[in-house]
Amino acid sequence: MTAIPSSQTIHLSDLLGRPVVARSGDTVGRVEDVIVSLRGAREYPPVTGLVVGIGGRRVYVSSRQITDLTQEHVHLSKNKVDLREFERRDGEVLLRADVLDHRLIDVAAAELVHAYDIELDDTGAGWVLARLDTRRPARLFGLIKSAGGHASRDWKAFEPLIGHRGSILDRRAGGRVSTLKPAQIADLLEDADKDEGGEILDRIHGDPELEADVFEELDPDKATKILDDMTDTEVAAVLARMRADDAADAIADLRQARRRRVLDLLPAGQRTKVITLMGFNPSTAGGLMSVDVASCPVDSTAGQALSIIANARSMQPEALLKMHALNDADELVGVVSIIRLLQSDADTPVKDLLDLDPVRVTPEADLTDIALLMADYNLVAIPVVDDGDRVVGVVTFDDVLEATIPEDWRRREPAPRPIRDVVGTQDEPGHD
Repeated sequence: MTAIPSSQTIHLSDLLGRPVVARSGDTVGRVEDVIVSLRGAREYPPVTGLVVGIGGRRVYVSSRQITDLTQEHVHLSKNKVDLREFERRDGEVLLRADVLDHRLIDVAAAELVHAYDIELDDTGAGWVLARLDTRRPARLFGLIKSAGGHASRDWKAFEPLIGHRGSILDRRAGGRVSTLKPAQIADLLEDADKDEGGEILDRIHGDPELEADVFEELDPDKATKILDDMTDTEVAAVLARMRADDAADAIADLRQARRRRVLDLLPAGQRTKVITLMGFNPSTAGGLMSVDVASCPVDSTAGQALSIIANARSMQPEALLKMHALNDADELVGVVSIIRLLQSDADTPVKDLLDLDPVRVTPEADLTDIALLMADYNLVAIPVVDDGDRVVGVVTFDDVLEATIPEDWRRREPAPRPIRDVVGTQDEPGHD
């Protein structure tokens, strides 16, 4: 990442409260805040002015009026200051009010971090917001004690969250939240307070598929709290795009008075799947399974079976690892893995590749039996069949893992993972 060529660095904590001195040498006020303009993830936000306290008023001082800015004082080029009350314009971010002591998204680590201080750099062409200090200052007997330097990191590693409503679009300009994995966004939501969570949800709302994927990854209690704050129509829009088994779990966790209303708003196909799944005990194969199953006629060729898998774009990838061959009565004849299909000639009959006695379970099979079967036979998926050996669903390994992981394991802090530069080499900051 390209560093800012700097002749001077100032910490916001050192600048706040410092005297603002007119050209005559008289102190006219004190620094109360620093104003920057966000320009997306590729540029460092330039300092456009200060909020200065003068005689009980908060007034605006443009950066063009500043001749010298240090941690001891701010010198102005004029003797007079416009005493009109400061009014924030759209796109302006106040570092003390909006960033300092707030949390931001560390994009590379996919976590919320606290801004304990802010570093401003003089680029020679103006001051810019360059870095954040994210390490909690050491304290001794309740007093802040120097920890031997600052844990400063490049501003471009972060996405700001809370602030002036007029700057919402500017805070989202980087668009990097939507590049995170659904599970990472879910972790952010689970750690966020209500305001932070609301803004994170707003950022992914424009991508309905991503939004649904995030809700599938959320802790059920957190998902229920978020859904409780949404309208029935909004809830149905999210659940319509979720896997039917996850949507069924989410509806079951809603207040009973809402369940029927939300179900009635679902598309007919999704509603049928969800109602079917809600009829089973959640800890059985019927409650764990997905009702979307990759299947083909038993007289198909390997090429035809692969074509069915290739076109099943709405199905979860885990459910596509096995192809289920059915006879004319929709009874299960056998199962073949996608790997074996790929390794066979396209015109090879599927019936020549089948395991004719696959491991399968009934909807009443319990979680322990399913987990043991998967472990004993090295299975990634198990078909669920009715009394007539007709496939009604498939249980995949990820569903079993999720159901078997102890609750206290879910609360563990994950091990650190390698962090890469998600921003990449950037252009030098520019100014108007």
